[in-house]
Amino acid sequence: MLELDGVVKHYEVGGELIRPLDGVSLTVARGELVALYGPSGSGKTTLLTIVAALIRPDAGTVTVAGLDVTSLSEARAAAYRRQQLGYVGQSLDLIPGVSAIDNAALKLIGSRVGVREAHRRVAPLLERLGLGQRLTSRAEQLSAGERQRVLIARALATDPGLVVADEPTGSLDAARGREVLTLLTELCAERDVAMLLATHDPQAAGFATHVHELRDGRVRALDESPLAERGL
Repeated sequence: MLELDGVVKHYEVGGELIRPLDGVSLTVARGELVALYGPSGSGKTTLLTIVAALIRPDAGTVTVAGLDVTSLSEARAAAYRRQQLGYVGQSLDLIPGVSAIDNAALKLIGSRVGVREAHRRVAPLLERLGLGQRLTSRAEQLSAGERQRVLIARALATDPGLVVADEPTGSLDAARGREVLTLLTELCAERDVAMLLATHDPQAAGFATHVHELRDGRVRALDESPLAERGL
């Protein structure tokens, strides 16, 4: 589903060359959750931003379901993000004053799906995420964990083949974080979705099928067996 081949991204800051990505190659198949583990500032967000076709790499390719996302026009990249990619970030920003169900339906409505049909599609997702009684609650009435669940529903609403999650538990306590990760991984498994999770949290990495460390611009496999099976 996702293949990165020799991805390079360098920046110059104050005359110093920064190399967050210096030849990254990685694959994620359907049904897999691959954790990209590393400290803050190691380049994880840069990599996910490239996968989301928000910036281009200096070299290398990123292919999603056979589509080279590094060569897309701006309009095609926007369509790719709406229809083929689910994105879950650490920011819990929802549109204030707007209901949970409307916030979750945002990508569908942006894809010209009618509001009634969009609601029909996202309501079961929100119910599955424990928000069946909160569909009409405004964003500001929701807890941090509830807002994160709305964002998960939004990410999955268009049935993407790939989900990228950037520190999705960064704003949550340990208990809420585990709850959100459990729901996210269960839903991705049920839908046979590939997921790339960027994290510096060992608990989050423990949900992964495979774990790779990003350090000094390169990735290396930490263990080919699930961390969760080892109780980490």
